[in-house]
Amino acid sequence: MAVAKLVKENKNEHQFSFEVLPPLKGAGTEGLFRSIAKLCELNPAFINITTHHSEFVYRELGDGRFERQCVRLRPGTIAVAAAIQQRFQVPVQPHIICSGVTIEDIEYELLDLQFLGITDLLLLRGDKAKDDRMFIPTPGGHAHTTDLIRQVQRFNEGFFADGSPIKNPGPKFDIGVACYPEKHEEAPNLERDIQYLLEKQQLGAQYAVTQLFYDNEKYFSFVEKARQMGITIPIIPGIKPMAKLNQLTVVPRTFHCDIPEPLAREIVKCQTDEDARQLGIEWTVQQCRELYEHGVNDIHFYTMGAVESVVEIVKKLKRNSL
Repeated sequence: MAVAKLVKENKNEHQFSFEVLPPLKGAGTEGLFRSIAKLCELNPAFINITTHHSEFVYRELGDGRFERQCVRLRPGTIAVAAAIQQRFQVPVQPHIICSGVTIEDIEYELLDLQFLGITDLLLLRGDKAKDDRMFIPTPGGHAHTTDLIRQVQRFNEGFFADGSPIKNPGPKFDIGVACYPEKHEEAPNLERDIQYLLEKQQLGAQYAVTQLFYDNEKYFSFVEKARQMGITIPIIPGIKPMAKLNQLTVVPRTFHCDIPEPLAREIVKCQTDEDARQLGIEWTVQQCRELYEHGVNDIHFYTMGAVESVVEIVKKLKRNSL
């Protein structure tokens, strides 16, 4: 069943989904598959797989000088998605991004995905390059997620990006998008950011997954404003448990979200990473229970660096629901 249908038709069951990273270049898939096996024991609704554009790194030349090189550290999103689907028989949802690719590149990705029988996509602009002050689209690529949605919808209608017809159109793609309860870092305000989400819905987005957050009131307020502005698609909360002491400062800087003062106060008291991990489990369980109390049935977990914590959290939630 398509992810969009799983989300839309779920009225009573508590469903979980998970986001995973492709392995680092050359690392192999053994570690990833061990994590997926643990997550699959939790009967996920789907697993999505991130993708990343090339990054600039500096390599030492040996004479005191450094050379700037462009490398892709985590290739293989589509191949990893196919491998997970085949090996674990679970719905998969690869990320398709604007960043670092051309319109033609995206077209070939869509063709590959059709060949593999993968039709659930999460469409994103992607992050700006670390050294860039603002997002710079690849020459011949898209600048915005809305442009990417238009291309996928045109493909769904049976046409390539240049307007030529597809002789044998395959199955159509379902489209999910991202949204930001505390607004995207580049949006001037939350209202404008919600307007962008409304435009994505109007173009064909069928559901949205939020950026991670730790304060449920931010999510509740965001959903209420979104509904008032005409957004009707499901908005799935994205959750990432705290797992290390340094995340008190790293997470807000990286993901542009606030740490609620009660959580920050307790993290400061932690002496070790294990203390922080246990606190993260406790906080996330309570956070999910409150979401349930407000009628939320679908929860998406960001598992990077926190697979064991996520497994413990979901098992606790499942036990409590029996």
